[in-house]
Amino acid sequence: MKKPSPSEIAQNKKALFDYDIIEEHEAGIELFGWEVKSMREKWAQLKGSHVTIRGGLAKILGMHVSAYKFARDADVGVKRERKLFLRKNVMLRLEQKMGEQGMSLIPTKLYFKWNLVKVNIALGKGRKKYDKREVIKKRDTQRAVAVELGRKI
Repeated sequence: MKKPSPSEIAQNKKALFDYDIIEEHEAGIELFGWEVKSMREKWAQLKGSHVTIRGGLAKILGMHVSAYKFARDADVGVKRERKLFLRKNVMLRLEQKMGEQGMSLIPTKLYFKWNLVKVNIALGKGRKKYDKREVIKKRDTQRAVAVELGRKI
């Protein structure tokens, strides 16, 4: 398994399995100071979170950031809505594409870029159960081939 880079905070592996990724974008995220400190300790999860765009405002919902143990105002919700910073033309295009059948915006990765926290959001189309089975079969065959090639070398 690939080790996360030192700047990576969290990754949403389940979303990569549940959705076919069409396009990805980088967005800034509005956080409190204690949330940034928690993220430096890697106390954040993207599992079960999603992005909504309403009225020209993008928000991430369901992202869990554990309370920082030394924070005074950490009683603010750990799963609160957080505003995302995207370019207006990108936001309008994504909002239009989300109106199509089965399209969703999902956060895939949370990481530090310099001293800023960034979130990688992806426009994806939900996979059906049989599609997920095909992905598992394909992955297993690729793994078996890699093992066999590794033995012969």
